[in-house]
Formats: sequence, C-alpha cells, structure tokens
Amino acid sequence: MPERGAALGRWLRRQQERWEPVVTRVLLLGIFAIGLIGQFVKPVGDALEGKVYLVGALLSLVGYVLYDQVKELASSVRAPARALVNSSELGSFVSEAFHARKVEISFLGYTGETLYHALYHRLEDLFDNQGPTRRVSIRMMVPDFGLPMLVPSKVDAEGKPEDDEAFRRRCEQKCSEYDDMLSDLAERLTGTGRMVVECEYRFYPGIPRDKICIFNRKQVLHGLYDLSARMHYMGNEYFDPKGYKTDLNVWSLQGSAAAEEAVARWNKHFDDLWKLARVPQWRRHPAP
Repeated sequence: MPERGAALGRWLRRQQERWEPVVTRVLLLGIFAIGLIGQFVKPVGDALEGKVYLVGALLSLVGYVLYDQVKELASSVRAPARALVNSSELGSFVSEAFHARKVEISFLGYTGETLYHALYHRLEDLFDNQGPTRRVSIRMMVPDFGLPMLVPSKVDAEGKPEDDEAFRRRCEQKCSEYDDMLSDLAERLTGTGRMVVECEYRFYPGIPRDKICIFNRKQVLHGLYDLSARMHYMGNEYFDPKGYKTDLNVWSLQGSAAAEEAVARWNKHFDDLWKLARVPQWRRHPAP
C-alpha cells in the first residue's frame, strides 16, 4: 500500500507539471480577452466598469508573455533535488529517519563502520527518548569476505592487488562485532515491549565499489569508494577504501520527478540484491 500511494503521488505530480502551464496560459488569455472586450464593447465595458479593466488586460498579457521566464527563474532558485554530502554527515540523516513511526535503514558498502556508529548511538537514545518510533528495521550488506578479493587486498611488490585471507577475515570479524552490538541493542529494545527493533547483516559477492544508504525508502545516498586508497597494517600496505571520506549524492522523494524515479530504482535494486545475498556464517551457526 505505501508503494502504491507513492506511485499515485508521483503520477499526480507529473500531471500537475504537464497541465499547469496550459491552464495558467488559458486563464491569462481569458482575462486579457475579457478586458479588451470590456474596453471596446460598450455594454460589456459598462458592466465591467470601464477602463480599469484595460490595465488588467495588459497586465495579464505581460504575465502570459513572461510566464515561462518566471517559471525558469523559480526553478533556478529552488533547492536542487540532488545534493552532495560527505559520509561524515550520515549521523544527521540517521537522526532524521528516527522521526518516523516506522524506521527502515538499508546499507550496502564496505564494513559500514561510519553508519554503525551513528546507528548505535541513536538506538541507545531510544531507551530514554523513544519519540514516535515504534518499529526499526536495519539491513546491512557487506562484501563476502570468505571469497578471494582484489579490494581489500595486500599491495604486492609491483603495486598490484594480492589476495590476503587474513586481512579479509579481519574485516569480516569487524562486521561480525558490529552485527553483535546492533543485534544486542535490538533485542534489548524489543524486550521493553515499547517497540520492535530488528538488525541483520548479509554478504554480497564482489568488491566494495558502491556505497548506498537508504532511509525510510524515501531518501537514497549513493557514492563510489576510492578503490586506490591504501593503508599500512602489520608492516604491509593494503588496498583499503576509506568509507568515511566518501562523498554521496542524495536523491529524495521531495525532489523532482526524476529524483523520485531514482529513489524507486535504488529501492528495487537493494531489495533484489538483498534476496540474493548470503547469510553470514556467524548468523547461521550462532555461538551457544
């Protein structure tokens, strides 16, 4: 039902954008015509009380001529539907998402460390300040670190990527710890009886190229990791994307029709990939 309502809203907005210029022009021309008739046809002029309507007619004609220019100016000063933000600003998007009764946050990327910290602190706040929130769903997709990878990987003597299982397992362990922490908070919050909170991690195959954050299915942030970024660890150099430095484009349902279409496509893409993603080993066989 929410998706059907959103589709109806997008259709109505497109119809408004299509017919508003036509209706406005017809009204302006109608006022102009009535004004001229009132000026030169005496009975009509008497009824319309004379020359003051000539001024109105001329003004309506000017408005008709300038209508497109006015619309173009309004569009130029309107806040852009798509903006660019840094990953360090994710906390503000998380806080805004929790103003809703039903909160749904989805992530696809590397380890999700930046988003994890913002989510952890916001979930902790729910114990003392629940606000309108009654249900929270968090979905996190990270690379399948059990497979050989080009990124993250060790930098060999020639500057090329060399798969390093130990480093991959280190990244996987980090994600497992984030999952444990968020899931523990989710269980405790659900145990209060005041809300239902769920958190789940899954693996997607491939390298961490895209960083995607979706908030309440209404706002999408997307950026590309810097795959050339490196770090030093235990005496070696590694290809290791720096997620907190990644810039993100923003699409919102409050933007243009094109932005709304983009939000719908990203939601479908994430949902489809989530169904294909593998459940991590630590979730299939939890520790006793």
